[in-house]
Amino acid sequence: MKSIILIALIAVAFTARVQERNMAKVQADLAKSTYGKALLHLVELHSMAGGPVQELIDAIEELINDLEEELEELEFNFKVRTNEHNALVTSLEQDIQDAVIDVNNTQDTLDNLLYPRRAQIQSKIDSVVGYQEENRKNYDEAILVREQEHEAFEAQVAELNDATASVDDALALLASLTNPSLLQIRRFQNTLKNIENKIRSRSRMAPMIKALINLASNQNFSNQDVLKNIVDALNEFRNAVVDQINDLTAQEAQDVVDHEAYLEQLDDEYSEFQRQIDRATVDLTATNEKIDQMTEFRDQRAADQKQYTAELELENNTYAEETDIYTNTKNEFTRELGVSEQALALVKSVDFSNIKV
Repeated sequence: MKSIILIALIAVAFTARVQERNMAKVQADLAKSTYGKALLHLVELHSMAGGPVQELIDAIEELINDLEEELEELEFNFKVRTNEHNALVTSLEQDIQDAVIDVNNTQDTLDNLLYPRRAQIQSKIDSVVGYQEENRKNYDEAILVREQEHEAFEAQVAELNDATASVDDALALLASLTNPSLLQIRRFQNTLKNIENKIRSRSRMAPMIKALINLASNQNFSNQDVLKNIVDALNEFRNAVVDQINDLTAQEAQDVVDHEAYLEQLDDEYSEFQRQIDRATVDLTATNEKIDQMTEFRDQRAADQKQYTAELELENNTYAEETDIYTNTKNEFTRELGVSEQALALVKSVDFSNIKV
């Protein structure tokens, strides 16, 4: 501190005189501070030593100039620091605001766009997977039904073939009848009964075979006209059975074509469903990646916000401490400047050889 220099210079050069009527007041003012008391004590010592007054005056004036320069430098440095503080606070507050905006905008994008889109895509995938499962269920059911229909077709054709064979047997039997005995007639009637048993009641041939049985049971087989009628009826029946076999065979062939076309259609639908799932899966993967990126960005910006807030708090606390230091230092300089000015006035005053501390 410059006060040390002042004390040394006053001890060497203090010889001025102070008017006696102002001496007591100036001495009382200086005695209010430790620094002032030190000056008074050294003034007393210098007075006893008898040093040059002008030398002391020059030293005090130089000290005052130094204190004023230090005070100006203190003010300048604090102003620079204040400008830096204000600029840094503005920058950090803007950084915090930008981080908050980024966090809010990112969260808004996640909540209102990406999360709903992901749920929508996943729902679509789940739906199409359900369509695929239903498609395979229909496929398996179609194969099962076709197998059952084919088995029914084969059974019905076998039944009709048996009926045809029985008709052929009946026609052969009738051809051998010239003077039929009762046993032969019974045999023929049993053959017709056998045909009836082989023809299911739901068959469209059933009414015709029943009519033949009724005809055969009430006719005189020795009459050639009657036999001819029965033979014609049997041939008509046989032709009808053959026609039905042909119709069933043609229908079976068409059913096979329709079945294969249906299976092909189901396969095409299944492939289309799979393409939809593949496309949706690509979209889902891209959406999840975007969500991960946005989430990482949001978390980073939230961390930035926290960091900027901590830096702002630290800066405010540091600036507050520096402001206290500046204020205390300024007050100290101001007090020392006042004391030095009082000391200068004292030195320039009347004789102060009687000063006592």
